[in-house]
Amino acid sequence: MSIRLLPGVRVPHRKHTADCQPVRMPAPATVKIPMSMNIGKPAVPVVKAGDTVKVGQLIAEAGGPVSSPVYASVSGTVKKAEEALLFHGGVCSVVVIESDGEQTVSEDVAPPEVTDFASFISAVRQSGVVGLGGAGFPTAVKLNVDPEKVEFICVNGAECEPYITADTRTMLDDAELLLDGFRLLQTYFPKAQLIIGIENNKPACIRRLKEVTQGLDRLEVRTLPSLYPQGGEKVLIHNTTGRIVPEGKLPIDVGCIVINTSTLKTIANYIKTGMPLVEKYVTVDGSAIANPQNVIVPIGASVQDVVDFTGGFKKEPRKIILGGPMMGVAIPGTTESVVKGTGAILCFAEEDAALPEPTACIRCGRCIDACPLKLMPVELHNAYERRDAPALQKLKLNLCMECGCCAFGCPAKIRLVESHKLAKAFLNNYLKEQAAAAERKAAKQAEKEAQTNG
Repeated sequence: MSIRLLPGVRVPHRKHTADCQPVRMPAPATVKIPMSMNIGKPAVPVVKAGDTVKVGQLIAEAGGPVSSPVYASVSGTVKKAEEALLFHGGVCSVVVIESDGEQTVSEDVAPPEVTDFASFISAVRQSGVVGLGGAGFPTAVKLNVDPEKVEFICVNGAECEPYITADTRTMLDDAELLLDGFRLLQTYFPKAQLIIGIENNKPACIRRLKEVTQGLDRLEVRTLPSLYPQGGEKVLIHNTTGRIVPEGKLPIDVGCIVINTSTLKTIANYIKTGMPLVEKYVTVDGSAIANPQNVIVPIGASVQDVVDFTGGFKKEPRKIILGGPMMGVAIPGTTESVVKGTGAILCFAEEDAALPEPTACIRCGRCIDACPLKLMPVELHNAYERRDAPALQKLKLNLCMECGCCAFGCPAKIRLVESHKLAKAFLNNYLKEQAAAAERKAAKQAEKEAQTNG
């Protein structure tokens, strides 16, 4: 299949920890587990202060159809369930567990009975897994489609962000579990072709997965160029299948599903062992970190606990990011918790953290050339500066996936992604106001007609 690849940017790889097998850190003294770790409704706690819990025990039920259950990552005592402010500004319930250090596994942990598509989806839902590539969308919702309509399942092994190597270690260290996952997908999506997309800067992963999948039908390990954002959902679909997901549509609308390698491993592990999602592979790196490495972290552990386990800081951290440097989120301190979607903790010293001051746009067009979705980032920025909502709509603002290619390539260092995020909030409020105004107008018209007819 000949496919013209979508554009992007060549970012420094900096995969310093690719050869570091993940090391399991001991249970910290306390974990703080947020109930909102997925797109959709937060989970609803089913435990209270004073309850004794064990690893893998349900502590919160899914809060709705688009939600995900939450399980205890340590054994110990629930100290409290309280409302807390999260790093992104949202407020949600947080269950605080004081560890007993024993890591006793719950008696409820047992492999689920999976015999058909419905029980497979139920098992995925009960595993607590969400998109572990960072999206956080409940995986059971994504997979709960008509299997007959799924033509391609794109397994995302691109891991295109700099520094992060958690998926790399999943592909190398958990290849047999991934094989179980591939077989599950082939069983319950009998018409789907599996394409495992891996960037060519991970030759060991390519070799390993080709080795374990040898002889499997309807499966291909596809080597992709190291071009950020290769792992973006729409980008990966196009670069592996040639298909384009239209604006406002989902991958299934073009016969595709995308699933991250770590997500698939978690599903396979749950169906094999009954242990739900309670821990994560997390890459700890950056110029302020003394000993960069991959760590197996209990969900709810603080950033400080994880950094301390790796040996602490060698320089004062001036910026700490959860996730990658392109799409991750800077956090205000080290008390924040590792959540389901945390793939990396990156801590940067002053020389890497300071942002250059933006200068005037020189109209070079590099941001347009770099955009994988062929948007016009500088025009979106200008439209937001004018607070021109119709122009933002016309320029397809909501197609922007905030990948950062435009800002990375901008010689003027204009903070384009920041502008686009603010523009989305502005446009959303504008559309709500327009809809409310239309409702008021319709209500007044209906009242007028009623008086006339009366």
